[in-house]
Amino acid sequence: MSKVKIPPVLRAQTGGESVVEAEGEDVGSVLRSLADAHPGVSGQIFDDAGELNRYVNVYLNDEDVRLLDGLGTAVSGSDTVVILPAMAGGA
Repeated sequence: MSKVKIPPVLRAQTGGESVVEAEGEDVGSVLRSLADAHPGVSGQIFDDAGELNRYVNVYLNDEDVRLLDGLGTAVSGSDTVVILPAMAGGA
């Protein structure tokens, strides 16, 4: 199983856990496994079409998955998936 690092804004949906384990062969299936186990995170991670929400950045071992193969990026049991909500605003 891969480790998924949960940002503070989503920890209420994961029972306060900052790291959870999820199964999957690629980033998309790991995130869907996470969403199946913790349904409250689904709307934050995925848009209505099932793609990554544009305000969420996902990294696999410090690499932005959008620069790799997106949700199809292969993962192994020793990988870490990091979910980071995008920051916006400023003056």
